[in-house]
Amino acid sequence: MKEKKTKKPWPTKAAMEQVYKMNLWGSNETDFYSGIGSHDPKITHPYITALTSFLTSFKIPLTVCDLGCGDFNVGKQLVKYTKKYIATDIVTDLITHNKKTFTKENLEFLCLDIAIDALPPADCAILRQVLQHLSNTEVQNIVNKLSAYKYVILTEHIPQGDFTPNKDIISGQGIRLKKQSGLNLLASPFNFKVKGEKQLASIDLNNGKGVIITTLYTVF
Repeated sequence: MKEKKTKKPWPTKAAMEQVYKMNLWGSNETDFYSGIGSHDPKITHPYITALTSFLTSFKIPLTVCDLGCGDFNVGKQLVKYTKKYIATDIVTDLITHNKKTFTKENLEFLCLDIAIDALPPADCAILRQVLQHLSNTEVQNIVNKLSAYKYVILTEHIPQGDFTPNKDIISGQGIRLKKQSGLNLLASPFNFKVKGEKQLASIDLNNGKGVIITTLYTVF
């Protein structure tokens, strides 16, 4: 029997591999570095505090799927509050590195292209500054799968004040901020259907650099 052909990957995989290989998000003398958004305490501490509060509010810990875990500098601080933490990323070498660096009984790393591959089952999906790097086509492919999760926690870097949401971009290291745009999954063309939404954190970067918003969506 012939092996089933896998779907052709988006150019995003090559683009993100280049980001890490060429240190396009900066470097802190480690093999993999996901940028200041994953390391600046002014950005990470409010996020970790908000996520910790959410995760510890349940009597029975949740299974969490981190869709785009990066160098895991943030995710590593949330694992202990979950029943199981499944961390995914599109960059193969990054996942290999994370597997060797971070080991917990309830932690699993998977190399996935979340725009193409089936997503792991879980109670809650986390997407922290991931979708902002992707084209509308890829975002839509991912949004189509998010209805499987009861909770979705989305973090996006958006402009301050009013802006036109969901302008399309080419997937890569850049985001929609340069187009005075940002993602709003509830707006067209995505129209993500949710039962409720709640802002968990807001970090004003000042000097016209936008704001980083973390929103909890209750899907069902």
